[in-house]
Amino acid sequence: MILSMMMCMVLCGIDFPVRDTLPEAEESAAYAEAKAGTATLVVFWNLENFFDWEDGGTGESDREFTPGGLRHWTATKFYRKANLVAKALFWMKDRYGRMPDVAGFAETENKSVINRLIFNTLLRKYGYSVLHRESLDHRGIDVALIYRRDSLRLMNCGIRRLDSMATRDILFADLEDLRNGQRRVFIVNHFPSKYGGGETGSRREAASIALKSLCDSVISRNVAEVVAMGDFNDVPSSPAFDTLRTSLTCLADPFEKEGKGTIRFNGKWDMIDMFWTSAGVSGEMEIAEMPFLMVWDNVYPGYKPLRTYSGPRYLGGVSDHCPIVFIMD
Repeated sequence: MILSMMMCMVLCGIDFPVRDTLPEAEESAAYAEAKAGTATLVVFWNLENFFDWEDGGTGESDREFTPGGLRHWTATKFYRKANLVAKALFWMKDRYGRMPDVAGFAETENKSVINRLIFNTLLRKYGYSVLHRESLDHRGIDVALIYRRDSLRLMNCGIRRLDSMATRDILFADLEDLRNGQRRVFIVNHFPSKYGGGETGSRREAASIALKSLCDSVISRNVAEVVAMGDFNDVPSSPAFDTLRTSLTCLADPFEKEGKGTIRFNGKWDMIDMFWTSAGVSGEMEIAEMPFLMVWDNVYPGYKPLRTYSGPRYLGGVSDHCPIVFIMD
């Protein structure tokens, strides 16, 4: 795989290799629990324009990701990306000792792309189910969640739509752990971006208020712990999240303080993908820099995630975001 990725990058005019090593995981108590099968492994990943190759007539972005569109997006390229996502989840199995129990995704076009991911790759052997709702997002990209039926049972799910904002919905799933009966609500978010410049913090603040309202509703019933995950399109210290902090704890705070992040822009890492948890939730968070999906940045020295495209140029990666992992006690 490493060799084929290097050949792809040579053809694309990239002169630096993908990363081929990664530090060994520390054998903490959380890792030991994951390997013993008593922990819950949660993943979030922005899959960056995970479109199918068909023109569904839903807009410019949909047409762009077709064989005749600007990206020349084909079934072959789609399944290459889907298989890399599956490989990433298997990499996590090697690293943490188990397949993810829950995975939240952002920038998915529709339920069909996630169904193809979990049924048409080797993930089909692991009994995943998918939760997705079409949103009002103008680009046609939504959030989605998959969970393993052999470890979790769906009790309830739904969306929280942001009033007067044509953006991604907040997706939530109430899941019962079949091993111990523990109820947990997993919430997947993709907050409004900074794209286009101008003052967009108020839009993220509005999304924070909506998320807080949903979390407070769950917490007040005292039936489940809360894990909110997502691409929040700003760093943890942003004032847009001040309201959210009155209900939840941000697990990404230490990473921002250490200069770490999930997306690299102009040579600087930004910590915009996060887990937020309610009181009583414990575990460890990690940024997953998968070696076969990291590439040398030939403009700003250092490694960065290998994207599917750089502008119109096809690179063959998955996303400009690293996934994040929560080993939940």
